[in-house]
Amino acid sequence: MEPNVEIRRLLDVMPASGRMTTKVVSKPEQSKVIQASFPLPWNRERPIYINFDLWRRLTKPQRDLLLLQMVSWLTGVKWFKPDVYQGVVLAGLLGGLVESTQSDVVGIAVAGGLSAIALTRIWRTNKSQESELNADAAAIRIGQRRGYSEVAAAAHLLSAIEAVAKIEGRSGLNFTELIRCQNLRAIAGLSPVGMPESFE
Repeated sequence: MEPNVEIRRLLDVMPASGRMTTKVVSKPEQSKVIQASFPLPWNRERPIYINFDLWRRLTKPQRDLLLLQMVSWLTGVKWFKPDVYQGVVLAGLLGGLVESTQSDVVGIAVAGGLSAIALTRIWRTNKSQESELNADAAAIRIGQRRGYSEVAAAAHLLSAIEAVAKIEGRSGLNFTELIRCQNLRAIAGLSPVGMPESFE
């Protein structure tokens, strides 16, 4: 597999929003098939690293859906969106500035603590199983625009997750991957058991 040719093909598979923010990079030395670092607010580019020697062991539909899932996860991480936690961070930062002009150490500590708690909550939300399930659903929707049916897209993503674990030499799937696979089996019609309501 020629990495540059595959990268060009993957860019065509990506949605336009993904092409604007993510970048596919060949990284033959990594032990994982596909990997991306958690995007921090100050990182404008969100690189996706692929070991193409391992990547070529997947089928084309598996590669498509795996990439779409990773792009959906990366573009789904929102640090700055209007909700209660972002409001608390902003209020905490503004409060800290006001208190610092008045040299109020206790006020600064309270405002800083409030911001830290809200930032931790934002971090956990973006790294939760729910964010992975949302990325799976988004990948399936984009896959449908690329010619896959919902059932086929879910089946390809499911088989890709399982294949990646074998290629990487892992003994099994982690907890998040197990939850994702159960959800994908239900979407693909391979299992009557869907996700528990607590995860939806």
